[in-house]
Amino acid sequence: MAKESMKAREVKRAKLVAKYAAKREQMLKEGNYDALQTLPRNSSPIRLHNRCSITGRPKGYMRQFGLSRIQFREMASKGLIPGIKKASW
Repeated sequence: MAKESMKAREVKRAKLVAKYAAKREQMLKEGNYDALQTLPRNSSPIRLHNRCSITGRPKGYMRQFGLSRIQFREMASKGLIPGIKKASW
């Protein structure tokens, strides 16, 4: 389980990215790269990191489900994800 501060930091970054997205896009179209330096660092979308929505785990993230591999396997085994079942042969 990730620390609550790490989860909160990612949420804060996501809000900043959304807030400055239009301004950043306009500056890029104009080619005004000096003005981009004045924006907060965390407003850059490249600084976002995907995390599991349940545990906050940063590694082993599955984009399609928004979960880490561990949570995905547990939920799939319990039948909590529609259309997914554990393979057996």
